[in-house]
Amino acid sequence: MRREHFTLDVSNVDWVETDGEPSKPSVSINFTGPATMLRERLTGSDGDVLEASETDVALRLQEPLGSDAAGVVSVTNRVTGEFILELNEAADDVLTFIRAARGYGEDATEDEGRYEVEITLDGDHFVTYDKGTFLVYDDEGNLLRQHSLIPSGVEL
Repeated sequence: MRREHFTLDVSNVDWVETDGEPSKPSVSINFTGPATMLRERLTGSDGDVLEASETDVALRLQEPLGSDAAGVVSVTNRVTGEFILELNEAADDVLTFIRAARGYGEDATEDEGRYEVEITLDGDHFVTYDKGTFLVYDDEGNLLRQHSLIPSGVEL
């Protein structure tokens, strides 16, 4: 699977810049490549689609954080550690999304996710995850806690 086969669209983040009413941020990832491989990666050994708790979302910076820093957004299988998908995104855009999720989370219950990830295959809904964690790593692979979305009580 090539990164070019993925497009990412976010919603409910504009309120962060305008101090508006918080709403749950959402990201939609559409895949336009061969669907069989992505379906397999999103399916566990039991044949069922992976649950939200079986996946992790992260941003890995490709250069030091600063103006126009690029990064790679990834979704991985928490059980096997394998990458499910990766796509290139501007780090500032992803960090704005994380700030929105953090702000939304201030009013959310502990059981509620801080953001939503929807994965579509050629525009057709495949799976939606309600997530609470979004990890950010620098270009050397070190966790940037201050930029990551880590729920209270979670040890890494």
